[in-house]
Amino acid sequence: MKITQVAKGWKASIKAPNFTVNAVPVPATKNRTLTFLAEPDKSVKPGTYQFQVDAQTADGKFTSTQMITATVREKAPVSEEIQVTTSYPVLQGQTDAKFEFSLEVTNKGESDKNFNLSAQVPQKWEVNFKPAYEQKQISSFRIKGGQSQTVAVEVTPAKDATSGSFPIMVWIGSGEKKAEVKLTVVLTGIYKLDAGTPTGLLSLEAMAGKPAIMSLFVKNTGSAVNKGVSFSSFKPENWKVEFKPEKIDALETGAMKQVEVTITPFAQALVGDYSVGLSADGEKGSSKSVEIRVSVKTSAAWGWIGIIIIVVVIAGLGGLFLWLGRR
Repeated sequence: MKITQVAKGWKASIKAPNFTVNAVPVPATKNRTLTFLAEPDKSVKPGTYQFQVDAQTADGKFTSTQMITATVREKAPVSEEIQVTTSYPVLQGQTDAKFEFSLEVTNKGESDKNFNLSAQVPQKWEVNFKPAYEQKQISSFRIKGGQSQTVAVEVTPAKDATSGSFPIMVWIGSGEKKAEVKLTVVLTGIYKLDAGTPTGLLSLEAMAGKPAIMSLFVKNTGSAVNKGVSFSSFKPENWKVEFKPEKIDALETGAMKQVEVTITPFAQALVGDYSVGLSADGEKGSSKSVEIRVSVKTSAAWGWIGIIIIVVVIAGLGGLFLWLGRR
């Protein structure tokens, strides 16, 4: 990938998600999300600026061109009659979380004023303004002269947002007077796992004291790399459950890996059905459990031994009756 057109006075780069890249692997039928970052110099004037990004495969068979437009607005003069402060301008959390900033707005003028609220957020994100400790949404509010009021800014990231740092610009104005504040949301991504069997069957047959092998898949269905995925089991007493591998160092978003599970029932286990719980545990409390029904069978040899014992007992009883009859 290459940025072939950069507007004068700008710096541009492509990141995935926080590192500058010029190439990225994309498996068949899959897609990857990259971030285009453009930073203007202080000398850049308000207006519209064009950028061009070209991409092609390693063999050059497939190419694509994307034009990107950036609009620079003139910075509104900061009003001395409006003061906006916040104790926590940066909030961090997972992509599926909601972020609520608290702004204290002070009307430093002598007269009462109505203040309008507006914000700029990344594409497909949502932002709402609410009075402190209330659920109703507002777009403006009134403050008496010389007094302050707290406003909550609720930000909801897009469902497909990647991990990274995202700026949120908020403007509060009254007439031509306007103040702005920059907030930042740092997304760590969603940590979520899925697990199951390739066939969908959650049952297994095993012999008492003999190992039985089955396959278990683990998939990262979140939006962040899940590191240090480990496995555990909940099993009947004196049973053994082994995982191969015992741990997955890192599972990329959308990636799936297969794990070999060996279940060995207790040698003296009775014939019947037993429940064995298998669990995959990742970061940030992400976990997925699967319950397997294990049917314990006995060896065919033991069946024949049982039949022989029954025949011997019957023959013995018959001989005893004949002997007693003669007497």
